[in-house]
Amino acid sequence: MFSVPCQFETGDRPTAGAEKATIPAMKLLLALFTLSAALSSGFAADRPNVVFIVADDMGYADMGTQGARGFSTPHLDRMAAEGTRFTQFYVAQAVCTASRAALMTGCYPNRIGMQGAYNHTSRDGIADEEWLLPEMFRDLGYATAGMGKWHLGTRLKFHPMRHGFDEWLGIPYSNDNTKYHPSLAAEMPPLPFYDGEKIIELDPDQSQFTKRFTDRAIDFIERNASRPFFLYMPHVMPHVPIFASAKFKGRSAAGLYGDVMEELDWSVGEVLETLRRLKLDERTLVIFISDNGPFLSYGEHAGSAQPLREGKLTTFEGGVRVPCLVRWPGRVPAARVCADPFMGIDWLPTLTEIVGGKVPRLKIDGLSAKGLILGEKDAIPPHESLYFYSGTALQAVRDGSWKLHFAHPYITVAAEPGRGGKPSNWGRLAPSSITQSGVEGIATRHGYRVEKLELSLFNLDADPGERHNVAAAHPEIVARLSTAAETARKELGDSLQDVKGSSLRASGLDNSHESNP
Repeated sequence: MFSVPCQFETGDRPTAGAEKATIPAMKLLLALFTLSAALSSGFAADRPNVVFIVADDMGYADMGTQGARGFSTPHLDRMAAEGTRFTQFYVAQAVCTASRAALMTGCYPNRIGMQGAYNHTSRDGIADEEWLLPEMFRDLGYATAGMGKWHLGTRLKFHPMRHGFDEWLGIPYSNDNTKYHPSLAAEMPPLPFYDGEKIIELDPDQSQFTKRFTDRAIDFIERNASRPFFLYMPHVMPHVPIFASAKFKGRSAAGLYGDVMEELDWSVGEVLETLRRLKLDERTLVIFISDNGPFLSYGEHAGSAQPLREGKLTTFEGGVRVPCLVRWPGRVPAARVCADPFMGIDWLPTLTEIVGGKVPRLKIDGLSAKGLILGEKDAIPPHESLYFYSGTALQAVRDGSWKLHFAHPYITVAAEPGRGGKPSNWGRLAPSSITQSGVEGIATRHGYRVEKLELSLFNLDADPGERHNVAAAHPEIVARLSTAAETARKELGDSLQDVKGSSLRASGLDNSHESNP
């Protein structure tokens, strides 16, 4: 592709020589403008707008097409009917910061030092050297905007607008790092709400989050309807504490969680309707995923990952396999269900290939899944093996239909799931157990207990719930997947086996006294 440069930019005045241009010269000039417009039109068609919507802690079964109960998701269901539903899409880690870091950089989070979930005390964040999705789009001339939860660093140097976004509306970390935290409310500062780099409110009304982000998204689309744009919507909901606006509260048959999900579904519908109204449908690729599985300990305020095992903070399928819908009329096959696996690390290279963007200078782990996304003939999954880390521990590897878990500790709901916004076991915890640090402390605080899993092999085609360990019956597959895991250990490390990775990069760090603006 190429374009013919214009003779006059907007607002330029013709020179005296230009006023004396001959008729043939003027015809040539007109022809050049016409050719330039035609080429620009084709250029834009090859570079779609991209809308990327991310729910927070939404479960695999939390939409109608995958088994939602007690609430409806007609707009997500319509998106699935008009596009492709990917039933084996994975996040890189089942926790907020790590999942988003992988999405934005194309790297396993531990490669770039971004495991876990940042909070209001964190001084590290995304490194300046990393090449992020919004930077790739802005480099091509796209308008870029984000609205929702950032979670890649709370300090000013890590702000979204310093890493590729033209606009930002939202919060820097999770909405439970507030006065609403069930066990640590007294220790939490007011939650800052940003418009650009300016804090415009403290402890905003969380029941208005979904509507505010949706309204700004519509405004952004309308303002940029005539140019390519990248819109990133990492919603705050349904991460606990959950809130629905008055319009949706009490609307579903599944309590507050169902209300919250119906409002999120409404938001998706509003965005899709705006694209239709502005005749941008066929020029816009829309992606919908969750950042990880449900926070199961919170019971009625959490989603469902059925029929998958466990949820958020685990490397079982319920933690890392999440909803994934992709819609682009005329380009992504409609009413298609695809069971080929790919991962959050693949979005950056996939979208880079689709729009013809600049590839990262530093090594990444993701590979383009463009063929899968567009339904190209004979397209195959981008990876032979997918690796599942919890922090710096390599806990599992998948190859084909087989998933091997190495012996590792994991969390599971401590007792009966929680009610009323409180986690399991709430009211039976000693104060010392709430404030203790480390994995055990985090687990206890959120209503989990720690169990141990032995070396386990599961056939995900036959046993997606990872219930039947068949390692003893397939020693050759255990050996093959164990060998595959060595590739990840050498580069990315593995604290389970005390292996230091050879290709790790540091996260960014802010040791200054500069606070958030």
